[in-house]
Amino acid sequence: MSSSTDGPAPSVATEVPVPGALSSMWRLFRLGYTHEPGLLVFAVAVTVVSAVPDALIALLLKVLADAVQDGSGARAAYAMGGLAVAVTFNWLLTVVQSRMTRRFRDKVTIALEGHVARLQASIETIAHHERADYLDRLAVLRNQIFVLDHMYLSVLSTLSWLVRLTITLALLASISPMLLLLALFAIPTVLSSSWRPTQERAVEEAAAVHQRLADHLFQTATTASAGKEVRVTGIGPWLVGARRAEWELWYGPVHRARAATALWHALAWTVFGAGFVGAVWFVAVHLHRSSGDVLLILMAGSRLSAYVASTVSEIGFLRGVWLYGAQRLAWLEDYAEALRAAGDLEAPSSLAQGIELRDVTFTYPGSDRPALDHVTLTLPAGAVVAIVGENGAGKSTLVKLLAKFYEPESGEILLDGRPLRRIRTESWRARMSGAFQDFHRFEFAARTSVGLGDLPQLDDGDAVSSAAAKAGASDVVLQLPLGLDTQLGPVWPGGVDVSFGQWQKLALARGFMRASPLLLVLDEPTAALDAETEHDLFERYAASAADRAPGGITVLVSHRFSTVRMADLIVVLDGSGVAEVGSHEELMRRGGPYSELYAIQQQAYR
Repeated sequence: MSSSTDGPAPSVATEVPVPGALSSMWRLFRLGYTHEPGLLVFAVAVTVVSAVPDALIALLLKVLADAVQDGSGARAAYAMGGLAVAVTFNWLLTVVQSRMTRRFRDKVTIALEGHVARLQASIETIAHHERADYLDRLAVLRNQIFVLDHMYLSVLSTLSWLVRLTITLALLASISPMLLLLALFAIPTVLSSSWRPTQERAVEEAAAVHQRLADHLFQTATTASAGKEVRVTGIGPWLVGARRAEWELWYGPVHRARAATALWHALAWTVFGAGFVGAVWFVAVHLHRSSGDVLLILMAGSRLSAYVASTVSEIGFLRGVWLYGAQRLAWLEDYAEALRAAGDLEAPSSLAQGIELRDVTFTYPGSDRPALDHVTLTLPAGAVVAIVGENGAGKSTLVKLLAKFYEPESGEILLDGRPLRRIRTESWRARMSGAFQDFHRFEFAARTSVGLGDLPQLDDGDAVSSAAAKAGASDVVLQLPLGLDTQLGPVWPGGVDVSFGQWQKLALARGFMRASPLLLVLDEPTAALDAETEHDLFERYAASAADRAPGGITVLVSHRFSTVRMADLIVVLDGSGVAEVGSHEELMRRGGPYSELYAIQQQAYR
């Protein structure tokens, strides 16, 4: 059926702008309130109350000084008692505030980290794992995720300093309203503290690719996966030097930005210092006020300096959180929302006609060469289809489009005539199963590592054993000390190390956990094996076609032409397009690219 009235396909590259600072901060604060409303409200209340005794100490010292000057022992005693109470309550409330705010932060941290992980895992496409600009944003977010949980403490601290600052300004105004002008001298420090993070973070993000590469080089030099090659090739010193060079490319502009902003910030504080000295002279010389008033201006003025410094520091930190973490988190939220499934159809339980690619074109973001160019192809229902071609021909790209990791740039993919883009992604993925060349090593118990392929059957021992048998991994299970209960990975208690080939078979078993997939995709999962072993495994996969759902399709991807001859249909990709389609016998009789490359590879394996 035609889909011309179903609307345009989603853009292959969803562009989402970075949200504004205040909006991002509000979202982050709302996240904390959602998870711990009681603790947050209590922490705010304690913060406000605890600021009062500390700010009133300057006033009590003024009363004490005036009492001593006037010889009033009673007033001096009252002032000293007030000071004792203020200091005691200040200490007590500060301790309570510290404990409560840290408890709130600790409890909200796990929620925050879970929120970030859930967002990334819920994004239905994989562009954020493959686009350099998105990776830079995510690298900034990951590197600063620990800062986000400090945001709540910083907001409370800022509130506390603002309360102190307000009381202090009121005390200064009680001597002379003119002293309120002292606050104007603090404006340059506030402006510079807000401006500094903006400049520094912009430079840091612009150079983030160098920091990311430096981290990659460090991981390469220090982790076990590359350990053998690092030692055999002797590239350890080169890795260290390259990491240092990349770090310098990041740190150089960052250091210059920090030095420049620090200079302007120092000049701003010089302005405030001049204003403070002028205020003391104004009270002591011009107004001819009492020694108590002079002491008040000295105490309140010095505290004003400390309060402004602290407030500015917290605002600067919060500004950094806005730009460095909260905005990136808000962007990730918006990006996940923009890619949220908009399909209105459930995945079919069977296929009668098959899967059709109709004039499909796809170009990776940042590339000017299509990975697939106007591809028209039909994968018949119930067939075993082999996708072959040289590296870069578009085999894995085709699989990504079938799995809805990306949407076509133009054209469309149809399931029995229904647009795949209208099928809910979660529903379609539940009807799929697959194994990939770049499989992940899940270092759990072997049972879990395999069972994750179908979460509802995670604890079904028979299902796990059956999947291992289909993947030819039964021998791996037998070699493990505790069978399926063996912990994988030598870095864990009781864990064992297994070879790459054994990891590969366990990954294949994970791909066979779903008993009746509508689409089974095997994207070069055995590329590291020899051609004969791969051929035997592919024959086993083809023989298991009876386990598929009615009309289910098995897609075998390989760059080896000689290992997929048992497929019902062979699709030869070349130069981002379809070169040939047919069975092995048909393609051999045709004498085209397939037969030529088949003969060349056969000769190479003799």
